[in-house]
Amino acid sequence: MSELHSKSVTISQTDLNGAVRDGLITSTQSKLLWERWVLHTRAQTTVPADLASGPRFSFTNVLYYFGGMVAIGAMTLFMTLGWQQFGDWGLLAIALGYLVASLAVADHLKGRGLHTPAGILATLAVCLVPLALWALQSGLGLWPPGGPSSYRAYHTHIDWRWLTLEFGTLAAALVMLWRYRLPFMVMPVAVTVWYMYMDVASLLMQQAGFEYRFMRDMSLVFGIATCLLALWVDVRSRLASGEWRQDFAFWLYIFGALMFWGGLSLQDSGTQLGKAIYALINVGLILLGAAIGRRVFTVLGALGVAGYLGYLSYRVFRDSMLFPFALTLLGLAVIALGIWWQRHEKVIEARLGAWLPAGLRPR
Repeated sequence: MSELHSKSVTISQTDLNGAVRDGLITSTQSKLLWERWVLHTRAQTTVPADLASGPRFSFTNVLYYFGGMVAIGAMTLFMTLGWQQFGDWGLLAIALGYLVASLAVADHLKGRGLHTPAGILATLAVCLVPLALWALQSGLGLWPPGGPSSYRAYHTHIDWRWLTLEFGTLAAALVMLWRYRLPFMVMPVAVTVWYMYMDVASLLMQQAGFEYRFMRDMSLVFGIATCLLALWVDVRSRLASGEWRQDFAFWLYIFGALMFWGGLSLQDSGTQLGKAIYALINVGLILLGAAIGRRVFTVLGALGVAGYLGYLSYRVFRDSMLFPFALTLLGLAVIALGIWWQRHEKVIEARLGAWLPAGLRPR
């Protein structure tokens, strides 16, 4: 008997159901025990300084995300013109039916502790909101004239008329995110912000026509704003407790950094000083990514520095015999720096993070 007391075992809900069938405990006792153990486990796995870890890169999760993205793509990017045959009210009924069913399944999966597929189903529900809003507006005759006549164009054409769908999607997404608190649901929010920047630029330019430089500058501004929003969400998530202590800022960082870096890289710089400043900004992105533990900044910064070196090679030093040798030595030096960085990564991140607020230090 003493050996049994010293052993630790893993018990699932299926084991409790079996005990109920065998008459060892009642169904009420099974439910109460399971709720107690789940709450106790959550309390033990809450680490004060870190966010809850995301899903592991396993074959199961690959299947989850692949299937989820196929389903989301079917209702967004890959929607065919044949859907127009259902009419506006038919599309509204289908969108609402899918939306309610997705949320019901998400509720069920989350209740069973399957947070990854639950988040994907809840994300699908968010992605259905613009379709439902478009069908409702079109059915009521409130869709502004002169714009796209098919919802399929929502993902392929820039037009200020989509703004009503985007604002509605953001509002609905925030409500559903508050209800389900699953980080993957932030992905359509980040995509919607990306769409919104292009459509706002289209609205501001509707009298003057398309202007490439204006779109580029709007990308820069929206990128900075999205990154600042991501920083705020990141800090709030790290200081939160319970289900809110998760990485809700991941997708905002991704799209914010892409918008900012894209707008920055497309800037016209006719001087060597301007291009050198661009390279220094990208070096700053590399350091920022290391400081806050967000690799998207590091990757984009490295691409920017590589682009600047390519410019030096093909334009400034194109006739130089020494430049390829110097660049080779620089590349080898970067590799050596990478080896040194890997050996001292924790110390470097800690020192860089010391300059940041506690909520932004890398996990």
